[in-house]
Amino acid sequence: MVSFESSRLRALFKAFDGKRIAVVGDLMLDRYYWGSVTRISPEAPVPVVEVDEESTRLGGAANVALNILKLGGIPYPIGVIGYDNDGTIFTSLGGIPFLVGVAGSDDGGGLLRATIERQGFPSDGIVTDRSRPTTVKTRVIAHHQHVVRIDQEVKTDIDAGIQKQILDVLGSNMSTLDGIILEDYNKGVLTRDLIKAIIELAKKREKIIAVDPKFHNFFEFRNATVFKPNRKETEEALGVRLVRPGEVEKAGRTLLERLGADNVLMTLGEKGMALFERSGNVSMVPTHARHVADVSGAGDTVIATLTVALAAGAHIREAASLANHAGGIVCGEVGIVPIVKGDLLDVLLQSIDAGAA
Repeated sequence: MVSFESSRLRALFKAFDGKRIAVVGDLMLDRYYWGSVTRISPEAPVPVVEVDEESTRLGGAANVALNILKLGGIPYPIGVIGYDNDGTIFTSLGGIPFLVGVAGSDDGGGLLRATIERQGFPSDGIVTDRSRPTTVKTRVIAHHQHVVRIDQEVKTDIDAGIQKQILDVLGSNMSTLDGIILEDYNKGVLTRDLIKAIIELAKKREKIIAVDPKFHNFFEFRNATVFKPNRKETEEALGVRLVRPGEVEKAGRTLLERLGADNVLMTLGEKGMALFERSGNVSMVPTHARHVADVSGAGDTVIATLTVALAAGAHIREAASLANHAGGIVCGEVGIVPIVKGDLLDVLLQSIDAGAA
């Protein structure tokens, strides 16, 4: 879809520096138990996982914010601001996330804030809601395969008072933002009223608005800069099956019209992406996944890369291409992991050398 020259890529990546992106939505804490299975339980026909390692990572909207941060992360001890899950030092020379959402007053909320701050960005945009628990997803993984996932969460809408606190936090930081990502997992943070209020505020201040939707509020996200559903979400929202290219194109044009979006970027799994622009241009972006180990979190990487690139001055087609490459990289890792700026640039430069970028 886009043929990059190395000079253009380097200029775009340099322009990532200092771009501050707000991520508003459902915050989650991902807990992992890694181990192995050598026997079946005598109590029930289930595997017994012997745990070798435990880890905690940011999930949901928090993982999108981490991706924004890591788009500026390079593994050198110069200007250290944080540490990877494996203890690797990284610096930030690029995207600056401002995370806005809700956490409970429970142990999960404390661990979420501590994990955010350990990664090197502030948690002061998080509102405490004492009426609900922090969303925690616990995964048990054995021999690089998911065995089970345990979810602790409440999905009811946050009340009007908490919505106002979120809007106030966002409004007081609006002048410093280059873009806003609305990250909806249908966990109750992005209510219909709050979505409308945030988009109106952002449009008034001429900010980039990128949307990663889910089913319940799908058609509430009107007038966004870019609306990024996946194939399944689009099929559920429109009540259609998208199998053939013509069906995908019709659905994309329908979304553009119904949502009043500037652009719709539909992710299609192994078939890549389809980009629909208000101008009428339609582009198909083939997948760049080298091998797929785990698709968890790939959508977070795509929306983060897309928005930072747009804030850096990329054309929507350039931003979509960068996002597609980034999503392909993280699909090769087990578990939810963010993209790293240096890794993305290396892959893109290699593609140019091979004549594929």
